[in-house]
Amino acid sequence: MNNLRKNAGIFILALAGSLSGMGLYNHFFQAGQSAPIGMKPVSARIVNFSGAAAPLDFTEAAAATVPAVVHVKTSSPNTNAQYMDPFSFFWGQPAPRQLPPQQSSGSGVIISADGYIVTNNHVVENASEINVTLDDKRTYTAKLIGTDPSTDLAVLKVEGKDLPYLAYGNSDEVKVGEWVMAVGNPFNLTSTVTAGIVSAKARNINILPNQKFPIESFIQTDAAVNPGNSGGALVNTSGDLVGINAAIASTTGSYSGYSFAIPVNIVRKVVDDLLEFGNVQRGFIGVSIRDIDSDFASQKDLGSLDGVYVSGLTEGGAAAIAGIKEGDIITKINGVHIRSTPELQEMVGRHRPGDALEVTVMRDKSEKTMSVVLRNSEGTTKVMRTEVVNVLGASLESVDSDDMIKLKIKSGVRVKDLQTGKLKSAGIKEGFIITSIDNQQVKNKADVTDYLKDKKGGVLIEGVYPNGMKAYYGFGL
Repeated sequence: MNNLRKNAGIFILALAGSLSGMGLYNHFFQAGQSAPIGMKPVSARIVNFSGAAAPLDFTEAAAATVPAVVHVKTSSPNTNAQYMDPFSFFWGQPAPRQLPPQQSSGSGVIISADGYIVTNNHVVENASEINVTLDDKRTYTAKLIGTDPSTDLAVLKVEGKDLPYLAYGNSDEVKVGEWVMAVGNPFNLTSTVTAGIVSAKARNINILPNQKFPIESFIQTDAAVNPGNSGGALVNTSGDLVGINAAIASTTGSYSGYSFAIPVNIVRKVVDDLLEFGNVQRGFIGVSIRDIDSDFASQKDLGSLDGVYVSGLTEGGAAAIAGIKEGDIITKINGVHIRSTPELQEMVGRHRPGDALEVTVMRDKSEKTMSVVLRNSEGTTKVMRTEVVNVLGASLESVDSDDMIKLKIKSGVRVKDLQTGKLKSAGIKEGFIITSIDNQQVKNKADVTDYLKDKKGGVLIEGVYPNGMKAYYGFGL
């Protein structure tokens, strides 16, 4: 009899569990079964630990965000600049024909009412023409203000007034497990909204391997992001901008589980630098570091897995001057715990040369804090104002007298450090010496700025390469 009662009790518990499970299934999944894979149905509800039901609602965030996210369309010269018409043989001498320009698209986020827009560098790289379309279908031609390939960011400008824009949030306050929303233009489908949670922070996925000083400390989410979302907004439930979508982890090229966004605290610093100085003021701490795993900690008898290990120092660098030594473990910067290389790169990357950071290290299992004054790439604490003419996308340098005599020119400026911009799009290579612009002699770098400052329409550049070959290039402003 006791066994019968016992079995009956087990059956009742099992039945109750089954019914409650069916109820949860119906509540969470069947109600949202028409939602695309990878998206969370907006009707879902979260039960918190107190047992109270809290609604999940992105409608206000979407209403605030969608008008400020633009569709970016670019044109760039076809890499196969010419082709031969196969039928020209029948009409005489074969003649090369110009291939049409390549078209691509992405997204961007308006960050000011007067028309500044942030997007990814890879969205506008090599573009000769950039157009943006707002959610209300207004279309503008955009000017490239500046780029930072090391963070994959770029700033554009359109001539608009009272435009909708997004306010910066604080990516430091973003928490793993927090709900976020991605807004962009995947597959040319404008104003698309998807939602997910923050899966991880400070992710390094090595998508900028060709950059000398890449900064990768991405916010990882499971919000559905696809080609065309690049440069779009990642916002929290309040509609604050917390990141710029940049990449997806995929074996197919489309969404398959995770996407990655550049934290807005990095975005803000890069944008401010580009607008104020024309280039990004990168501060260097002057250390070589490595992450600490259990094997390395055991090998070095570190006693902890916290922080990052200083494996080398730059002679005369900021860390060496401050007293940091090889073998130290950096555990905090300005009081913020450092657990990985991307976290350290992000914290340092937010600051300029001359900024002082309070760096805490573990040395011989005791804690020390010291002030480290960041330095620029030349080893000084000064900010380095750019010599880049942003519209051209290149640094310019003077030509010495020996080269001018050799090339039989009276004056000119040499193109160096060629980046995304008009010169690269026109086909100009590094080393080209600009001798005239619109038939006006170029004597120095200031002449280039003066000639192009208020220029509208076509521009003709004349010059010579180091091998003596003269060349002419034209483009529009």
